[in-house]
Amino acid sequence: MSDMLVKLYDLPPFESVEQYEARTGITIRRALAPEKHVVSKWVGEHFDMRWVSECEVGFARAPITCIIATENGKLLGFACYDTTMKGFFGPTGVDEQERGRGIGKQLLLYTLYLMRMDGYGYAAIGGAGPKDFYAKATGAVVIEGSEPGIYKGMLR
Repeated sequence: MSDMLVKLYDLPPFESVEQYEARTGITIRRALAPEKHVVSKWVGEHFDMRWVSECEVGFARAPITCIIATENGKLLGFACYDTTMKGFFGPTGVDEQERGRGIGKQLLLYTLYLMRMDGYGYAAIGGAGPKDFYAKATGAVVIEGSEPGIYKGMLR
């Protein structure tokens, strides 16, 4: 899968996390260090062990670069940045049963906003899966010749 590039200085307007929570009851926030084991286990159960590794890198950063979506004490989704490479967004995922509620888009936009606040002008979405989603939500464009990119020779 190719990487995509997002102009962080030109993000579309999006609902604040406070407004989103008031409207949906879903909280979007940085994960806390004592939640590492919960988030890592959940990501491993719902997605991929490689993503667990990346989440754990996000928990090792200060501030933590793993963003989570929760509702009534239940983890619904996550997004990370600066895990495989600095300036990279991902991995990200939402529980299959919770999709269609706008959680993925809110995690994406809020995480990209945090990257902008950290001083990045651009973000790469590494190995972007749903390219149409990223293009529509953020204006992201495919980076030609980026497959396999940084993932070349990665151990499986």
